[in-house]
Amino acid sequence: MANKLNPHPDIPLDLPTGERLNSAVEHYGADVVAQNAIALLRGKNAGKDFLLYAGGRHALGILDGAPALYWPELWGARALLHVWDDAAAPYVVVGLGNQAWRIREMCARVVQLRGLQVADKLVRLTTDENPRVRAAALHALGAQGTAENLPTIEQRLRDSEKAVRVAAQQARDALNARLAEAE
Repeated sequence: MANKLNPHPDIPLDLPTGERLNSAVEHYGADVVAQNAIALLRGKNAGKDFLLYAGGRHALGILDGAPALYWPELWGARALLHVWDDAAAPYVVVGLGNQAWRIREMCARVVQLRGLQVADKLVRLTTDENPRVRAAALHALGAQGTAENLPTIEQRLRDSEKAVRVAAQQARDALNARLAEAE
């Protein structure tokens, strides 16, 4: 079935996310892209073209009438891995508590990359029902936690999911290395 929507031909729908967002930055500027990403993360409309930059070909389905579910919010959070504005920080922190696990996971990844200091919230996410969220929270906690967070990280070394156990080991090693370097 052909899409009813004819997107602007300059939007690179099939490029990887980072390349699509680089194109958006070239077209709109980094500030506008960051503000649009924040709007998506907040569940707001950032316009058809930006949705296509952020979501690529997958966004066509939403524009054709498929249920949006959590996808635009996820794409907004993911865009913040590529562009940043400090105004996004509180929305990323709120996203750590989103009902959709994909958004919680992506916000934990943004927290780690952008160095947002929210260790207390990350500690809570280490027991999330979804293993990918637990793993992302552990990585972020390893990057910013303190010695007080070691027991929380070490507890996940016995997680039922192998990927979480690996993330816990990596987080423990990263945190121990940071602590040793600080001494």
